[in-house]
Amino acid sequence: MKRTARAFWIGPPGHGEIRDVVLPDPAEDEVVVRSLWSGVSRGTETLVFRGGVPENQHATMRAPFQEGDFPGPVKYGYLNVGVVEEGPAALLGRTVFCLYPHQTRYVVPVSAVTPVPESVPAGRAVLAGTVETAVNALWDAAPLVGDRIAVVGGGMVGCSVAALLGRFPGVRVQLVDADPARAKTAEALGVGFALPADALGDCDLVVHASATEQGLTRALELLSAEGTVLELSWYGDRKVSLPLGEAFHSRRLVIRSSQVGTVSPARANRSYADRLALALDLLADPALDALVTGESDFEELPQLLPRLASGEIPALCHRVRYADIG
Repeated sequence: MKRTARAFWIGPPGHGEIRDVVLPDPAEDEVVVRSLWSGVSRGTETLVFRGGVPENQHATMRAPFQEGDFPGPVKYGYLNVGVVEEGPAALLGRTVFCLYPHQTRYVVPVSAVTPVPESVPAGRAVLAGTVETAVNALWDAAPLVGDRIAVVGGGMVGCSVAALLGRFPGVRVQLVDADPARAKTAEALGVGFALPADALGDCDLVVHASATEQGLTRALELLSAEGTVLELSWYGDRKVSLPLGEAFHSRRLVIRSSQVGTVSPARANRSYADRLALALDLLADPALDALVTGESDFEELPQLLPRLASGEIPALCHRVRYADIG
């Protein structure tokens, strides 16, 4: 009997559908995984959903198990947690994380799955890909004991970065966002909060993750002389204007990019697997449950994505629940 599954596809930009798929028979070095949860990374996935990936970034933005091409039809996603149904004895029945799109079952190489530690609930493990981004960002940023740091943009990535920074000794961390509701999230993560106009300045480091030019401008304003903005935002096909006159040069400010597609040069001796395993270990902290702000059934994805893309649902990570189907 053929193995079947159901998968979420983006058709024309702004439209999604669920398709039936036939799975291949697994090879000796592959596993069959039944999905338990997946996560919608609101920033990147809604940009893909609306067709906003620039043509010259189509190759760079490909997800590991993406099918189809931008702008669509495309099967896209990378936050999946499931249980191994077939494969090596050491993995049978194990809960694993995989950078796989939204699909009820799938077949991947053994090397593509990472066991979830017993200390991490499966539902929280969908955050692993985003916490991995935060780990890579902090390898790039190299914060020091006693630093004064702002994280501008309280989305999924910004909150993950703030949560990890809050563990550094002697560091002043403030999450900065235009939405006052993010104050509760900051409190749950154990860091300070401010609206942009009220943010504390004289920062050694500002991590920017709001994906707005207003946010990046404010990030520059919050720096002390010779401070650094670490830019994590992905703007897609949008252009950004910045005040690089004024005091930008006299204060010797720095804007540095960071992108999870490459392991930080500061940790070139670590592999992608090492980085992901570290992210999963960090998810033992129950405070990170604050990043999961909604939950829906898999079958609701075609109706859910337009609402996430429009901002009607102001989610951080929206979790997708799978029944034992397909």
